[in-house]
Formats: sequence, structure tokens, C-alpha cells
Amino acid sequence: MESLALHSFSTATTTSFSISSRTSLHLRSKPISKSSHPSIFPSSSFPTLRSPLKPLLFSPLSKQPKPLLSLICSNSQNDNSPHPETTTPSPPQGAKLLPFFVSISIGLIVRFLVPKPVDVTPQAWQLLAIFLSTIAGLVLSPLPVGAWAFLGLTTSIVTRTLPFTTAFSAFTNEVIWLIVISFFFARGFVKTGLGDRIATYFVKCLGKSTLGLSYGLTLSEALIAPAMPSTTARAGGVFLPIIKSLSLSAGSRPGDSSSRKLGSYLIQSQFQCTGNSSALFLTAAAQNLLCLKLAEELGIIISNPWVSWFKAASLPALVSLLATPLILYNLYPPEIKDTPDAPAMAAKKLENMGPVTRNEWIMVATMLFAVTLWVCGETLGIPSVVAAMIGLSILLLLGVLDWDDCLSEKSAWDTLAWFAVLVGMAGQLTNLGIVSWMSGCVAKILQSLSLSWLAAFGVLQASYFFIHYLFASQTGHVGALYSAFLAMHLAAGVPGVLAALALAYNTNLFGAITHYSSGQAAVYYGAGYVDLPDVFKMGFVMASINAIIWGVVGTFWWKFLGLF
Repeated sequence: MESLALHSFSTATTTSFSISSRTSLHLRSKPISKSSHPSIFPSSSFPTLRSPLKPLLFSPLSKQPKPLLSLICSNSQNDNSPHPETTTPSPPQGAKLLPFFVSISIGLIVRFLVPKPVDVTPQAWQLLAIFLSTIAGLVLSPLPVGAWAFLGLTTSIVTRTLPFTTAFSAFTNEVIWLIVISFFFARGFVKTGLGDRIATYFVKCLGKSTLGLSYGLTLSEALIAPAMPSTTARAGGVFLPIIKSLSLSAGSRPGDSSSRKLGSYLIQSQFQCTGNSSALFLTAAAQNLLCLKLAEELGIIISNPWVSWFKAASLPALVSLLATPLILYNLYPPEIKDTPDAPAMAAKKLENMGPVTRNEWIMVATMLFAVTLWVCGETLGIPSVVAAMIGLSILLLLGVLDWDDCLSEKSAWDTLAWFAVLVGMAGQLTNLGIVSWMSGCVAKILQSLSLSWLAAFGVLQASYFFIHYLFASQTGHVGALYSAFLAMHLAAGVPGVLAALALAYNTNLFGAITHYSSGQAAVYYGAGYVDLPDVFKMGFVMASINAIIWGVVGTFWWKFLGLF
């Protein structure tokens, strides 16, 4: 999900990653668990991160304590002697004025200046204006996402566009609570160190060459993904620390010419593979679940969703996963081709970590149990959210997680707030006929162009993909445009399940086109190994290659599966 998960990151320049720190990406209110294993690479060796996003998107760390000498000197001064006034400028408070006025203006223009279509009721048109202002605020960020969504919710109630119970109805949505619980599962992977251990095993087995090292990291992410449904958490909590440690040991440092020795390639490869690993499993990214929920509101019901999702994604995603490291090895080659020391480093790391701990075994068993219920849930009559609740209950009962861990996952609670607002508004727009009216307008345009449903499918998918250059959040993109684009597909005659799944897969693939396109994008770019022009260049190139792979392989595979 995930640039919005970045609300809990810090822009403090003293932050560094250690290969085995396994700290959660979301701001903790307490120290790291004592069970964390020591790193064989001192964290002081890591350079500072650079932030590609606006500072206001991040929560600053507390100030560092003054050195002892400064405190002694300060205390020795005469209390009566005058002290120069030193004032620290306070951060801006409240809404940022320009984004605020632009966001509000969009809704006001639609409500009062744009003529209301005859087929649309005044209530529906007013809700559309509020929704558009809310979406504009998610893009322009006059306030944090949760706060702005709450303002939109409040406006819909104050203007009597929606009654209170209807406005808050989405807060009981099963999919949204499944997303919230997924954040807690990700915290368990990081806290226990299980994700770090799995990745290190792959490095030990496949890390003798740079290409093998990249494949080891890629395959380990694909293995972890279905049980760790946060791409940002996987990137910052597991893989970036390992990549930085390996790169620094090879003399590849961020911010200078040595970055191309090893670090730049590993970062690019892992970054570009993340979209495919997230598209492979329904539970590998929070936005996947949201896509299916929005599709359901438009009448597209996918039976046995976990299995259906994996079956349709399996062949094109696996082909892309296997092709990406090799393609980048040729298009963006590392200077170091062999890494003979990497397996020994990984072995030393595993030795320092010691045997698999009790909590790691519990985490493995719990996630295997949860995934089994997700796969067989329809047969057993157990909804996906209930399976996740059972898994979280086990982790709480056995002490792998405590309630403070859940409370400190601020991104989870923030997601609950703004997701529920967006889903609720989108659902009411559908109920009030706005979506069907919009899809009808698009259908008339497509019919006038005499496009077949297959051509319309290609045009709409490409439009949905490239619009993401305007977004800094995959989930925000889904909340804003998924329902509308799915309705356009249906109006153009595209088979419903095919349209719903293809848009959802696309949502994962465009997470690597820029340095702000997703949470993991900001994490990997912030490491300092890849220059900004290379991010855009390779993002576009790999997006085109992924489109070809998914378009060609996916078409034959989906035809074989009977999706069209």
C-alpha cells in the first residue's frame, strides 16, 4: 500500500538501516524487542537516507539529547546572566492553503457551476462534488490523508447528503478490517525476524554471483509476500537492510560513482520485482483486497477469490519475476558480476541469529494456518477476515505480538479511517446511479469510435496505468479511479471478471514507475543508490516490458482459463 504507510517513516537524516534491525516501518511507541539479533554490520556504517517526498508526509523523530559537555556548560552559567533568545521555528500548523483551496474549489465548481445531468439526482450530484474534493485532497495533501477523509465524511453529513449511519456504514466492511489485520501480520514478521531469516537463507544459497543474489532476493520476497501484506514493510523492514549491507561490504556506497558496483542494480531489480510479487497473491498487498471489494459493489463476484486470483496471475507474474533480474542485468548492469563473499556473509549472519526462535516457529505455523484458511475458506465456510482474526488471536495469545504492538501500528488505524470513507462514498455513488451514468457516457463514446471490446480493454488499461504518474499512492489511485474504470470496461463489453482482475494486477505493476508511485518506491529511492533520472527511465522501460509480458502471456493464459 502504500505510500500512505510512509506517514510513519521519519525524515530525520540520522536514521540508518541495519541488516538485522528488523524494526517495523510503522512508528513504534516503545523500543525494539530485545529478541532482535545483532547485526554483523554496524549500523553506523550506513549512510543517511534521502527523502523524495515532502517532509510533512513524515513523522519526525524526537530530538537527540544534548552532549554532556553542552549540558555542563549550560548549567554552569549564571542564572541571572542574560541568555540570547533562541527560537526554533515551529512546523506549519493546519491545512496547507493552496492545496486546500484547490481541492475545495474542484468540488464547488462541480456542485454549482457544472450543469447537473438530467439523469442524475441532486443528492447524487452533491455527493459526487464532495467525493471529487476528497480525491483531490488525497492527491494534493492539504492535510494528512486520514484527516482530509474525515473532513469529507463530515461534509457529507453536515450538508445532509448522507445520513450518519450510511456515511459510517463502511467502517464495518470485512475487507477493510482484513487490511488492518494485515498490518499486524507484517509487524509480526519484522518483530520476530522471520522475514530477515528467510531472505538471508536465499542469499546463502543463491548469492555467489550478482545475478544469483538478485534472484535469491526476488524469490524470497515472492515467498514472504502472501503472509506479509505490506510492500513497504517488506522493502524497508527486510530487503533494504540486506541489500545495503551486501553493497557496502562490496565497496558500493550510495551517492557516489561506486553505487553502480552493486547497490544500484540490486535496488532496481528488487524494486521492479516487487510489483509482480504483489500481483501474484491476493494477500500480498492491501490494495488487492480493496479492488475486489469495489468490484463486488459493481456486481462482479469472484468465487474463491484467493485461488482465483493466484490462478489468473500465476503464469504472467512468474514469467515477469524470472525475466526482470536478467533484463535489468543487461539494461542496467552492475560493475561487480561475482559476489563470492555473499554466501559466507549470510552464513555468518545466520550463525549470529542462532537457531529459529519459538516466536518464529509460531509465526510460521500461524501464517501457514491462515493461508490454508484463505485458500479453503469458501469450502469451510470461513470468510477471509475471520481467518485473519483467528491468526491474530493466536499471535496475541502466545505472546508473539502484544496489544501495544497493534496500538502502535498507526498506519493500520489511519488506513481504517480513510479507506472506510472512500469505500463508503464510492458505494453510495454506485447506489445513487453516478457510476452507471458515467459508464453510459463512456460507452457511447467508445461505440462512436467503433472499438471492439478488446481494443477498448487495451485503451482503458493503458489509461488507468499512466494516470498513476499523477498519484503518490496505489491505494489512493484505487479509491479514486478503480470503480469508474471498471464501470467503463463493463460498458464497453469487457468480461467482468477479466476487467476486475486486470485492473487490480495493473495497480501493483505501476508501483515502480516513479520514486513517489508507492511506499516501496520511496523506501528504495531513499537509500540513495539510484539517481532520479534512472528511476524514471527504468521505471518506464520496465513498465513497457511488463505490459508486453502480461499482455502476451496473460492473454493466452486467461483465454485458457476461460476468463473470456
